[in-house]
Amino acid sequence: MKKIKHLLSGALIFIPMVTFADSLEGEYLSDWWHQSINIVGSNSTRFGPQKRSDLYPEYRAWAHVDWFDFYGYADLPKFFGLGNDNDIGIWDNGSPFFTEIEPRFSIDKITGIDLSFGPFKEWYFANNYIYDAGTNESQRQSTWYMGLGTDIDTGLPMTLSADIYAKYQGNNYNAANENEWDGYRFKLKYAIPITTIFGGKLSYVGFTNFDFGSDLKEESGGKQAFYSRTNNSIVSTNVLSLVYKHWNYGATLRYFYHGGQFDEGSKAFNSRGEVTAIDSTGWAYYLTAGYTF
Repeated sequence: MKKIKHLLSGALIFIPMVTFADSLEGEYLSDWWHQSINIVGSNSTRFGPQKRSDLYPEYRAWAHVDWFDFYGYADLPKFFGLGNDNDIGIWDNGSPFFTEIEPRFSIDKITGIDLSFGPFKEWYFANNYIYDAGTNESQRQSTWYMGLGTDIDTGLPMTLSADIYAKYQGNNYNAANENEWDGYRFKLKYAIPITTIFGGKLSYVGFTNFDFGSDLKEESGGKQAFYSRTNNSIVSTNVLSLVYKHWNYGATLRYFYHGGQFDEGSKAFNSRGEVTAIDSTGWAYYLTAGYTF
């Protein structure tokens, strides 16, 4: 099973950037479609049976206008030819292209009905689509999460949103749950402005994905000596983001629990064909630098 290159690092600093960009009308190519080019370095990501490190370019876009809320990015894995032994990408028969988009459509604004109550300010038809082009079926992923989302008023100087999805799994690196509805995801996203420092805006940004209700473990034959799978997974991301008019920087600490729905301690083969234990629970680290235009 190839490593699931679900690199969500692009999402790490978009929330404070949206607020900052909205206050700088005329500084960018578009007043509503915000975009940046980034360089991302990752270390010890655990979305597959083997930890990976990579250095790659990324295009990121985000918008929030009227009934349309959008975030998305596209990566070129291992574009610079740098990574650990388990890392393959665009030039060495790995994935040439990876993308994730999160469009949300305001139910309140489309219907003209105010559905807010209590702390829930606005409701959305929420989507999260992930596509890994791969070079063959064993390297290809196509996952569509769809459901309901909301923005939440906490009464604090922070932003908070929540989405609950059902998952339709298309390609999944030849896993047993391809081409079927399989499980759910609950996503929390949050951002807290901290201070202005060195002329930029420093914020804490985080998001947590709770994946549950999958049948992948049973469909894969239950507990296995090799590539044993799980029905749940958690990824929790914590970022310090420093944003200027055009430049942005992020330092990320991410925690995986059963990353990629791989069972901690079951067996896998490393890049040298040696048997090793899957290390799917633990920490990963990212550094990001980008230019907004």
